[in-house]
This record gives sequence, C-alpha cells and structure tokens, in this order.
Amino acid sequence: MELHTAMSDGEIIELYWKRDERAIRETDFKYRKYLLTIANNILRDACDSEECLNDTYIGAWNTIPPARPEVLQSFLCVIMRRVAINRLRANKRQKRVVSEFTVSLSDPENFITDDSDMEKAVQTKELSGIISDYVRSLSERQMFIFVSRYYVAEPIATIAKELGCSVSTVKRELEAIKKGLIKRLEKEGYL
Repeated sequence: MELHTAMSDGEIIELYWKRDERAIRETDFKYRKYLLTIANNILRDACDSEECLNDTYIGAWNTIPPARPEVLQSFLCVIMRRVAINRLRANKRQKRVVSEFTVSLSDPENFITDDSDMEKAVQTKELSGIISDYVRSLSERQMFIFVSRYYVAEPIATIAKELGCSVSTVKRELEAIKKGLIKRLEKEGYL
C-alpha cells in the first residue's frame, strides 16, 4: 500500500489553474485539520464547521483562477474566516452564540467598523495598514501570539501549550501587545 504525501502548494495551485478537481482533494488532504481548527475556534460547532470547510473549497475553486495566491495556506485561511464569520453572524441572528472568536474580538475593543460609508472605508483601510505595520514590527513570538489569538481565534490555553509556557505568560504578553497597539493607534490619531 502506497502512502499519500501532500503536494506542494505550487502543485495544488496548478491543479486549480488546470481546473482539475484533484485540487480540492489535495487541498483537503493538506489543510483540512488547519481549516477546521479555524472554523471551530469561531463557531464552536462541528456541523457548521464542516459546512464552512466545503464553502471554503468552493470559494477557492471559484477564485483560483484568476487569483494565484502566493501562500495557499493564508489564502485559504482568509476564505475560511470570512465564511465562518458570516455563518456566526447568521447563527447570532437566530440565537446568541458564544465562540472563541467573539471573545477574542472583545479583547481589543473592535478596532474596525462595519459601516459601508466611503470615508469609513478609507479609514478602515488606513487602520488595517497601521495594524499590519504594528504586527510586522513585533517579535516572531509576539506576532505568533497576536495572529493566533486575533486572527485564528485560538484559545489562550492552546497558544500557551503551543509555546510551552503558562496561560498567565501568554495573557501578560497579549496585554503588552495590546498596550503597544493602543499606543500606536493613539500616535496615529485613531484613539
């Protein structure tokens, strides 16, 4: 029996460009667990997460081509987050849903607005750039903590376990990161 090894991202992207349905199977083989983790962190529901996984694969199929992602994992993460957040919003309209995502967003006080007004959209883009620059200025460890908590919506205990440190250490580092971000936003005139 031959073991299946994961294709490189470049090979998977080529399958998408050739409209070869193996692209979905290879994406699933390589990224299923990672994508389900993101969905579960946001939704806390296995059935909803599975549906979001399928929607993510459809989104990738419909987007590649014309898009040619440089980092397939990040590209898929963006699609999954968008799909899972939309599902969370739909679920919240029907009932109150608590997830790690809603908890992680309440930490930094919702920096980005939902308003579709053009001025607000420009401000949101500027704000996103400031936050991105700030995150890039962090150490690799701090960047990992920030992205894990606020982008992938990992529980603090999971981050601590991955780093091999205590929950209180991660909480302290998150506080320092948030204080630094607030200071940066104040300097840029956003707070």
